[in-house]
Amino acid sequence: MLNRDNWKEIFETIQKNKLRTFLSGFTVALGILIFVVLFGFGNGLINTFDDFFGNDATNVFYVFPGRTTMPYKGYKSNRVIEFDNSDLADIEKNFPLFLEYISPRITRQDTVSYLNESNSYRTLGVGPAHQFSEMTIIMKGRYLNNQDIKNKTKYAVIGRLVEEDLFGAKNSLGKYIDVGGSSFKVVGVFQDDGGDNEERIVYIPYTTQQLIEKNTDKIGQIVVGFKPQIGYAGAMAFDKSLDQFIRSKKFINPKDQNGVFIRNVADQLKQNQQFARVLQIIVGFVAFGTIIAGIIGISNIMVFVVKERTKELGIRKALGATPKAVIGTILLESVFITTVSGFIGMLIGIVILSSLGDKLKDFFITNPYIDTSVAISATFVLIIFGAIAGYVPARRAARIKPIVALRDE
Repeated sequence: MLNRDNWKEIFETIQKNKLRTFLSGFTVALGILIFVVLFGFGNGLINTFDDFFGNDATNVFYVFPGRTTMPYKGYKSNRVIEFDNSDLADIEKNFPLFLEYISPRITRQDTVSYLNESNSYRTLGVGPAHQFSEMTIIMKGRYLNNQDIKNKTKYAVIGRLVEEDLFGAKNSLGKYIDVGGSSFKVVGVFQDDGGDNEERIVYIPYTTQQLIEKNTDKIGQIVVGFKPQIGYAGAMAFDKSLDQFIRSKKFINPKDQNGVFIRNVADQLKQNQQFARVLQIIVGFVAFGTIIAGIIGISNIMVFVVKERTKELGIRKALGATPKAVIGTILLESVFITTVSGFIGMLIGIVILSSLGDKLKDFFITNPYIDTSVAISATFVLIIFGAIAGYVPARRAARIKPIVALRDE
């Protein structure tokens, strides 16, 4: 079946029937191409979710105060909840087994200036541990430390783009900037993979911010980092316990959804990953459907091919060709066309995915890709079914008697 004459005959048949060969190959190539691209888009969707959460730590809770909507223990509704320094100490004291770090966050928008340059930036009063939650990368100098918090120093750590805006090509370390009317010494410059907005922030000690604001002890939000070793189940238990603790301390009705909010990054990440994987499965089914469509297309074309060659096959049998030889010739042609077309479609699909990169990021698809093993496996599946699609009509043709085949018009 694999001798030279068979291959010569196959290539002669292909050359004589260029349109038929093109349609067969196009059906196969298009099926694999669509499968590769759609499957790659599914992976690109997962990459988008991973990138979104990958710029910050995922073992973090962000605790936000709210406004009550229900009365509780003598307290009226519509009460504004406020956090203060005692809340930090109480959380540290009550959750030592879960807690890895904790930091307050006081968010303001201030005009920051140096000499003749000025701009409006987000100013965050934070503690040293805030660096871990934001995964802040220090480029120059240092981050805020415990002594800065204790001494309420007027030190600032500025983003890379803040330095670029205010200082140009000059080094900002040791220089003094005006932050909302107060002078701060720049002790560090950071970068953040989260994007430009994350690099246009000024960090100062939260105690200094409180001192500026009439020596208050109020804080805006609480950033709680839990120990990664407690796992997802432990994080969910900690989330529930922390919520109950804050509600009890601040006299918030347990059923009041607006009194306090806890953003559990670990839970959000898992939910989004599950959602992305469900979408990928759906996309996978759609992609697999294109392969089925390709198989049906091959089957229809092979039925037409065998019918077209009925008289030729009758002559072969009249000259002594066995049914096995007839089946082998048709099957080999089918497998050859399917294999070549399938791998061409697969390679084109991989090239398309490789060229996209982050061009579809606005559509939540980042760096789409497909594992080579998956693409090759899908191609082989199509080849196998292509062989079956060729075998069925070939077997039927091989059973036709020569005299009947020769009468075919």
